[in-house]
Amino acid sequence: MLQQLFRTKSLDAILREAEKPESQLRRALGPFDIVMLGIGAIIGSGIFATIGTAVAGDALRPGAGPAIVLSFALTAVACAFCGLCYAEFASLVPISGSAYTYSYATLGELVAWIIGWDLIIEYAVGNVAVAIAWAAYFHQLCDGLGWHIPAWLSVDYRSAAQAGESMLTAGGQVDPSLALPFEAWKHHPELFGIPIIFNALSVGIVAVITWLLIIGVKESVRVNNVMVLIKLCILGFFIYAGSQFVKPEHWTPFMPNGFGGVWVGASLIFFAYIGFDAISTAAEECRRPSRDLPIGIIGSLIICTVIYIAVAMVLTGMVPWQSLGVADPLAAAFAYVGADLSAGIVAVGAVVSMTAVLLVFQYGQPRIFFSMSRDGLLPAHFARVHPRYKTPHITTFWTGVAVAVVSAIANINEIVELTNIGTLFAFVLVCVGVIVLRHREPNRPRAFRTPLVPLVPLLGIASCIYLMAGLPWVTWVRFGGWLAIGLVVYLGFGWRRSKLARTGE
Repeated sequence: MLQQLFRTKSLDAILREAEKPESQLRRALGPFDIVMLGIGAIIGSGIFATIGTAVAGDALRPGAGPAIVLSFALTAVACAFCGLCYAEFASLVPISGSAYTYSYATLGELVAWIIGWDLIIEYAVGNVAVAIAWAAYFHQLCDGLGWHIPAWLSVDYRSAAQAGESMLTAGGQVDPSLALPFEAWKHHPELFGIPIIFNALSVGIVAVITWLLIIGVKESVRVNNVMVLIKLCILGFFIYAGSQFVKPEHWTPFMPNGFGGVWVGASLIFFAYIGFDAISTAAEECRRPSRDLPIGIIGSLIICTVIYIAVAMVLTGMVPWQSLGVADPLAAAFAYVGADLSAGIVAVGAVVSMTAVLLVFQYGQPRIFFSMSRDGLLPAHFARVHPRYKTPHITTFWTGVAVAVVSAIANINEIVELTNIGTLFAFVLVCVGVIVLRHREPNRPRAFRTPLVPLVPLLGIASCIYLMAGLPWVTWVRFGGWLAIGLVVYLGFGWRRSKLARTGE
């Protein structure tokens, strides 16, 4: 049985399966589209929201302070090692399954299933966090324009309940950060005595993105390209306008909490880099994947790292780092210096930016399910392609439903760290896979080769484990529970229905 669990699927069989007409996707993307997909996936709520917590820290963990630029550099190095490994696999196996497919070819079916199940945390669960953050920014933006959206339609039930409890225990004094949830808790309709409080804004944006992805990949990419250009302009505006308010004394002390703060900051700010690997899920829709995918992965990482470091330097130069522990640090920085119009412009950029992230992650998750279904590990109808649009419409639809439902009631604070650990785990397995395949098939042609193997993959593994160690233990417990559930699903369904088990391919 142990041998069956670790059976591997040959690369030739994987490539043959992808060429079958009934499960073939349309190749419509060039290198520019892939780079823009990468930037669209990477630049989002991480730089517009998570950076504040990474800089200022919280009651339990110190922040990086102005040394957040070192946190970005540390995370970028870890992602660069992993990105080089992804680039080799993506050019060698131009299949939409990403790390799942790579693991199937190198580490065996059980590991492939685990990584496919784990990627749900990165894409679908991560998108729940982005959808909730999008709804919060959009609600603030509408308030600024004078459009009132009832609070019970834009926050989740749990946050509202917590706000109500906090108010009662605080003798009637409501924490300003809980004002919106508290309003929802006090003013909401009821159905049979049950409070009607849910995040309708997050449901709405997920529905629109899902529809767009079903009607065609090229149409989706065009929309993404426009949004990426907008958010690059917004971040460029922040760097230029914010630099006028920089005070060098705000950078002193540069490392207020020592390297421990930099480490914690890197573990949190990793959320700002999640997404570059989503490029690999577009492999079957690239015109020349062996060239376009490495360009997209490495190119988007370099561009985003330069932007992140510039934004971090300006942000910590504008405002004392202790004041940045807020949900909208970039907009808050302009508000701090009295530039309210600039704060509004940044808020618009945040909404556009997170819309692009939603699009790319909702693009990636269905293609993971698509590949798993094609291998027999999920129901066969998940591998159907729309006859007109040539998209995996069934997995796209059900992914949209799942993300919309969970985002309607979920709490964002419990999701971000789980997303980080799931993604880092996937990166580790991809790095391991490069080493294994180099040993197993050293003569197979590779359009792109990771340099200095096994050193680079080993450094990628070590960097990811180092960042994972900076996450709280409760995140590890939740991650272990998620993988245990996935193992039960595999043993109950995928193990016996696997095409590899039935046909040997």
